[in-house]
Amino acid sequence: MVPMPSSDAQTLDPAARRLLLEVAWESIRHGLAVGAPLQPNPAAYPDVLRAPRAAFVTLHHHGALRGCIGHLEASQPLVLDVADNAFAAAFRDPRFGRLEPWELQNLELDCSVLTPAEPMVFEDEPDLLRQLRPGIDGLILEDGWARGTFLPAVWESLPEPRQFLNELKRKAGLPAHHWSKTLKVSRYRTESFGGRS
Repeated sequence: MVPMPSSDAQTLDPAARRLLLEVAWESIRHGLAVGAPLQPNPAAYPDVLRAPRAAFVTLHHHGALRGCIGHLEASQPLVLDVADNAFAAAFRDPRFGRLEPWELQNLELDCSVLTPAEPMVFEDEPDLLRQLRPGIDGLILEDGWARGTFLPAVWESLPEPRQFLNELKRKAGLPAHHWSKTLKVSRYRTESFGGRS
């Protein structure tokens, strides 16, 4: 079941989801053809896709991660954010080489539209762990220069809260056992949808 956004973020209807997926795929094809992301005109899309929202686009090829790029904060209309992130996931994720045309055949794409992140209040690590909601919460962890995020989908491979938190610390460049009074954690939810080209 897909977690629903909080009340301050409008849920996307099936037609809006389809439009976003079309934009994402077209941005990847545009990237293959001309080396740049698609630049859709927000005025041509429904209000819900013109509103500033943050999104991630994740690509899988034959079931293996092939790219994942996104924004944690809304800075532009959602339709533009998805177009930019789809292109970036295909061609600018530093963990992978640029997507090749032959990979389109077995490529899967998922869009995750984020709710605004909310700071969590906790006394210590056990208190933080008790508050986590597996399968629902995406987390942003910050401590000084260190910063990392896990989308809610990561719970599928890391279902236990302590394991989830420890791996997020590692992703942020911190030891798994790290704890300090300056550690900040925010959570968000996503509305996720996707499919093949």
